This record gives sequence, structure tokens and C-alpha cells, in this order.
Amino acid sequence: MGVAQSVRGSYLDLIDARRDELIALTQDLIRIPTLNPPGEAYLEICEYLAERLKKRGFEVRLLRAEGTPGDSDRYPRWNVIARREGAVPGKCVHFNSHTDVVETGKDWTKDPFGGELEDGKIYGRGACDMKGGLAASIIAAEAFIDARPDFAGAIEISGTADEETGGYGGVAWLAEQGYFDPSRVQHVIIPEPLNKDRICLGHRGVWWAEIETKGHIAHGSMPFLGDCAVRHMGAVLQEFETTLYPALANKHTAMPVVPEGARQSTININSFHGGQAEPEPDFTGFPSACVPDSCRMVVDRRYLIEEDADEVRQEIVDILDKLASERDRFSYELRELWQVSPTMTDEDAPVVRSVSKSIEQILARKPEYVVSPGTYDQKHIDRIGRLKDCIAYGPGILDLAHQPDEWVGVDDMIDSAKVMALSLEDLLGA
Repeated sequence: MGVAQSVRGSYLDLIDARRDELIALTQDLIRIPTLNPPGEAYLEICEYLAERLKKRGFEVRLLRAEGTPGDSDRYPRWNVIARREGAVPGKCVHFNSHTDVVETGKDWTKDPFGGELEDGKIYGRGACDMKGGLAASIIAAEAFIDARPDFAGAIEISGTADEETGGYGGVAWLAEQGYFDPSRVQHVIIPEPLNKDRICLGHRGVWWAEIETKGHIAHGSMPFLGDCAVRHMGAVLQEFETTLYPALANKHTAMPVVPEGARQSTININSFHGGQAEPEPDFTGFPSACVPDSCRMVVDRRYLIEEDADEVRQEIVDILDKLASERDRFSYELRELWQVSPTMTDEDAPVVRSVSKSIEQILARKPEYVVSPGTYDQKHIDRIGRLKDCIAYGPGILDLAHQPDEWVGVDDMIDSAKVMALSLEDLLGA
């Protein structure tokens, strides 16, 4: 057996030997209830990660993204970045995981923050998305460092805030501060739950906007004296149904987006508010009789790499302007909320090649290249950091994310950790 094969066998054996440690680490992370919104326990989980990684020789920074959306003294946006330098200078591989999780929702049969282990599965909110991936990346990096202390370059591990609400208090802010500048980081792996035999190259684009139709308030018994903003919004919805939805269904992409239904352009009505505000929960009375003078609708448009943001916006503007020319007293405001362009890393990029080879060696099959239907923090690494060599790869089944009884398989984490460690050998071992 050659030296390289001996070293490789050593850290793969170390990962197998640390199975119980991987389980315990994942359970500890799940038991820290980092709910977002509003952004609970961010400092607690960052301090937990910092304490562990400092003991393994990482230089650790805790960084608060002050002034970002959602940041406050009550709910500060904390992030942690840990860096371990190798024996000689070289490239840097960065594992980025978000620490926030979404609300638990109903229909759980397990404790959402219990980290219960049953039949090789660890249950809990964030188990799959993506605390299992975070734990696997830590075990992979530690095993690689123990077996290969002479590696060239650097390894970084980050736990970042707010991915579930756009990532602006996490990766976006860190990228703005230069932490994902290609001069200090060259390869990024985001251990999102895309299935252990898939490499996610990127994601579709997203454009969020709020449409408001205007009306005139009047007594509900005399609606002819007012102008109903909800009826105007109904006309917008009718135009969506008859023209926009069919047009989007005819737009298809060459991007390998999963699932199949997301290979076309889509739009979702995220929220709809017309007339009087919802009363307080303890109010038991009736609403007053008024014609609504405002109606607001938030739309979530997902678009393809073959489209551009100006085209996406113009489709909506054309519908609204058409109604304004045809419909009596129709007026509107369009407020763009946020926009992110589609991104897709080239299949020949170094991190893609390395992870692909590692998957073939560990799982004995070629990986599937996919693109995510929704965005994740690669958008900020690409757009702000200008770092193109970035993918998502991690354990967990994508369909389980945000579901009740969310779980991650221990065997899947072990296999993914081995893939990550082999990729470190390929990128930094020379």
C-alpha cells in the first residue's frame, strides 16, 4: 500500500471510529433551538462551535452582523468562522453551514429539539437542514487533520445566521467584509441536504415584489361610493391565471433543476392582504363595514438562467400597465423586495471534480449533478464574494427539510464525511 493510500485509509478509519462522536455532536447541535425567525440562540450555538474547534487548533472568530435585517440587541445575528492553517501555504477549503432552523410546525411525533436517535436516524428540527451536514463537515475536517497534519493550505468551518430568511445577517454580511474573497478562500462546500450522491451546482434566480392596488374607502352598505382595492387585485390575479401562468409554464431550462417541475419558471403568491387588518387574538367583535382602499400581494418569482431580472420584472409591469389602461380607476404601486440572479458552477471546476471523484470512491457510483429550485447561500458567495468555485454537497434527503419529524441518517453522515475528507485530500493533500 502506498503512502497516499495509507493516509487515506487512516482518516477514513478515523471517521468510522468517531461514529458515536458524530451522533453526539449532531444531537448537541439540534438541542440548541436556533429558530429563525426571530433568531434564537445564535450566540449559544456559535460559542459551542467555537469551544470545540479551538480545542482542535482552529483560530476562531465570533462576528456579529450588526445592522443587518433582523439584528437587534435581543436577537443579535452572530456568526462563527474557524480557520486551521496547514504545515505550508496553499489553497483554502471552506465548509459553510447555516445554524438557523425554521419553525417546527405541527404533526411531530418526536421532540423537535430532542435529537432522538432511533433506527439509525437522528430526529429534530434542523437534523437534515442542516445540522447533520455541519457535524459531518467538522468530523471530516478533524479526521483529515489528525491523519494529515502536514497538509498544505488551510481549512475553514463556518456557522452562519439567517440562511432561512435570505442570509443577509450571515454569509452576505461576511462576504461584504471580505471573508469569501478569492484571495483568502478558494473552494467552498456548503453541506446542504441534497442527498449524499448528488452535487448541487447552483440554484434558480429569485425576484420578490409587493404589488399594491389602490381604492377609495366608503361605507360597506354603499360600495358604489367607494372603490374596492380587492376587486382590482382580483383583476390582477385573473391576468396571472390567463396570461402569466401559461407563459411561465412554457419557459424551460437546460439547468438540471430538481425536482422536474422546477425546470420551468414559477411564481408563488406568498401573501395577500386586503381591507382591515386582522384583529388581535383576544378581540371577539365584528369588523366594521368599509370598502377596502388598499390590497397588497407579495409574489415570489423563481426564474431560470436563460432569463434576466429585467425581463422578469417587465412581465409583471406589463400586466399592471395593461390593467391601468383598461380598467376604470385602476392604480398600483410595485415595490421590489429582493432579487438574486441564478448561479451555476461549471462541472469542470476544481471543487466539483474533487467531490465527484470522492463520491465515486466512497459510494461506487457517479454523482448526479443538480440545481436547487430555491436559493441558498451560494448566491452571496458568488454575487458578493465573486468566488465561483462553490457547490452544495451534504447528507440528508432534500424532501425532509422543513417537514415534521425531520431526520438525518447516521450512515449518510458517515458517508458524506468520508467524501468531504477525500475531497480535502485531493485539494490540500499535496
